[in-house]
Amino acid sequence: MKEEDFFYVNNILHYRISDKESLSFDFLKGRLFNRLKRIEHESLIKKAIGKNKVKLKIFDATAGSLIDSIIFLKLGHRVVACEQSKILYRLLDDAILRAKNEYNFFENLSFINSDSAKIVDSHLDSDIFYFDPMFKDIKQNIKRSGTLQKIGNVLSLERLEDTSEQIFNQMLNKKYKKIIVKKPIKSNPLHEKINYQVKGKAIRYDIYIKT
Repeated sequence: MKEEDFFYVNNILHYRISDKESLSFDFLKGRLFNRLKRIEHESLIKKAIGKNKVKLKIFDATAGSLIDSIIFLKLGHRVVACEQSKILYRLLDDAILRAKNEYNFFENLSFINSDSAKIVDSHLDSDIFYFDPMFKDIKQNIKRSGTLQKIGNVLSLERLEDTSEQIFNQMLNKKYKKIIVKKPIKSNPLHEKINYQVKGKAIRYDIYIKT
């Protein structure tokens, strides 16, 4: 990561991935903004969380573009979101700072730049542990375009490996209430003993409950 590869356009922080592409995030306009405005359509993730009258603490072990964490926040929950990429973290932190005046739910977000494995033990009081281990799919699908492909390129530049499966397996041996794993609809589960699933056309949520 080189400091000179960070630059601003219209007060938005960008990272230069190559001579032809750069990455930035904006929660005030564009694709991410449009999704936030359509929170009522996020029925799958709502079903995965379940009906709750109280505010939950959700630990997002794989923050990525932060969009799922923001959905949790808009639903009224508290979120600890962990992102191991220094580049993604810096770009997203810039986007959060610009959006704080528009969205007061960011007050309930703790955004951390770290490998989840190093901090998860400090958050075992969480009501839900959330995993979106799609790193491998992003890296392998070189035909994919747009933000996901750019994120994959950034992760490759930083030589980061997906640790979500190892963290998930660690969690199975710890005390937890609920684990939610987001997966492509036809992919293999991280663990066979799923309590129940919430399925859409392209993705599904595998839910694990400690009994």
